[in-house]
Amino acid sequence: MSDPPGYTTAAHDGEKAVGVDEVDYKKDVTRPGDMIETDPALDQRITRKLDLHILPWIFILWLLAFIDRSNIGNAKLDGLVKDLKLTGDKYNTALAVFYILYVLVDIPSNWLLKIVGGGHWLSAIAIAWGIVGTAMGGVKSYGGLIACRLLLGACEGGMFGGIILYLSMFYKRHQLMFRLGIFYCAAPLSGAFGGLLATGLSKINYHGYNGWPWIFFVEGAITIVVASVAFFFLPHTPSQCKFLSHEEQWHAAHRLRLDLHGASSAEQVEEEHFSWTAVKLSLFNVNTIAMSLNFFLILIPIYSFSLFLPSIISGLGYKAVHAQLLTVPPNFLAFLMVIGVSFLSDRIKMRGPLILAGASLAAIGYILQIASHKPGIKYAGTFFVAAGMFPCSPLVLAWLSNNLAPHYIKATGLGFQVAIGNCGAFVATFTYLSQDAPDYTKGHAINLGAIGLILIFTAGNMMYIKWENAARASGKRDHRLREGGGEDGLGYRHPEFRYTS
Repeated sequence: MSDPPGYTTAAHDGEKAVGVDEVDYKKDVTRPGDMIETDPALDQRITRKLDLHILPWIFILWLLAFIDRSNIGNAKLDGLVKDLKLTGDKYNTALAVFYILYVLVDIPSNWLLKIVGGGHWLSAIAIAWGIVGTAMGGVKSYGGLIACRLLLGACEGGMFGGIILYLSMFYKRHQLMFRLGIFYCAAPLSGAFGGLLATGLSKINYHGYNGWPWIFFVEGAITIVVASVAFFFLPHTPSQCKFLSHEEQWHAAHRLRLDLHGASSAEQVEEEHFSWTAVKLSLFNVNTIAMSLNFFLILIPIYSFSLFLPSIISGLGYKAVHAQLLTVPPNFLAFLMVIGVSFLSDRIKMRGPLILAGASLAAIGYILQIASHKPGIKYAGTFFVAAGMFPCSPLVLAWLSNNLAPHYIKATGLGFQVAIGNCGAFVATFTYLSQDAPDYTKGHAINLGAIGLILIFTAGNMMYIKWENAARASGKRDHRLREGGGEDGLGYRHPEFRYTS
C-alpha cells in the first residue's frame, strides 16, 4: 500500500507502515519508535486552520477578562470611591479580595477543563464572570462591592491557566509562545480599549445610574454575549475539530507526540487518566517551583500597572478624562511588544534571555518614575514599564508549559504557577496607596525591587536548565528508562526530553 498524502513513514524493519485508512483517529496506534513525520505543507495547513478558528475567540475572551477585572480602576476616576464612600484603604481591599478565590480555583479548574471539555469550560466561566461583572454596576455599598469582587475572582480564576493549557493541547512547543503572545497581548490592549470605552460610558446618565455603573453594565453584557457564542465554536481537542478533515485531525494530535520526543505516547490527552503521581511529579519539580515564584514577581508590576495607571497619570496633574485617554498609548505599546517578543521567542526558541531583557527595560521605567520630578519624564517611564513587563508574563508561562509533560503534569504545573503567581496581586493592590499620592514613590520602589528578584530567578533557572540538559545529553539520566512504568510514563523526565532555556 502506498503512503497516503500528507506524511511519510519510517517504520521499523519487518513492521508494516501505518496508513491513514488503517488509523483509528481517536487512538494513536503507533509506538514511540514509529516516526511518522508530518509533511510540512500539511503541518502548516493544520496550524493555519487552528489559528483561524481558535485564536480569535481566545483573544477576545482574555480581552474581556482583563477589562472586567480592571475596569474598577476606570470607575474609580468617575466617582466610584465617592459614591460608595470608600475611605482609607477600602478601595485597595476591594481590589485584593478578587484574588482570594482567584488563586484557589486554578488547579481544580485545569482538571475540570479536560472533563468538561476546554471549549465549553472556558466559555462557561466567561459567561459566569460576565454576569457578575454586570451586577457590579448595581452595587450601592462597600459590602456589595466586596461580594461582587470575590465572585468575579472565583469565576475568572480558571481562565488564565486554562487558556495556556488549552492552547498546549493544539500547538507544538515552539509554536506555543507566539500563540500565547497573541492571546496575552489582549491584556495591554484592554487597557487602551477599556480607557477609551470608559471615557464614553462614564457620560451616560439614565434611570438614576450616573457615570461609572454603565462601565460595568455595558462591558459585562458584552462578555455574556461573546462567551455565549464562543460556547458553540471552540473545540475541545484536535480530534474534535470539525474544521479539520479526518486526516488533519489525526496529524494534529500525532505531531504533538512527536514534538515531545521521549514523552511522546504519554501525551494522549483524550485517554490519559488522572493520578496523584502526576501531581507529585509536577509540583516537586525545579522548573515548576522556580517559574511559579518568578511569575509571582512578574505579576506585581503588571497588576499594579494595570490597576493604578489611571491614578498614576492623574497624579501627574491630568484631569480624569485626560488621564483616561493618556492610559491608551503606553498600553498600546505593550500590545505591540507582546506580539513582537512572542514571535521572536518562538523563532529563537528561547524564553529566559527575553525575560531578562524585558525586566531590565521595565527597571529603567521605574527608575525614571523615582528619580525625576518632571511629569513628561515620569509619563515616559510608563512606556518603559509597559513595553518591558507585559511580554514577561506569557514568556514565563510558555517556558513552564514547554518543560512539562504529559497532560495532567502540565495541567497541574500550570495551575500551580498561575495560583502562586496571582498571589502577587495581594502585593500589587497595596503598592499604590492614596496617602502616597501624587508621587507614589513607595509603590515604584516595591516594583523595582520585584524586578531585581526577577533577574536573579531567571538567570538561576537558565543555569539549572543548561546543567540538566547537559546531564541528559551525556547519558546521566538514562537509568530512568529502567524505572517502573516504562518510558511512555516518564514525560518530562525522559532522557531524550530537552528543556527549553
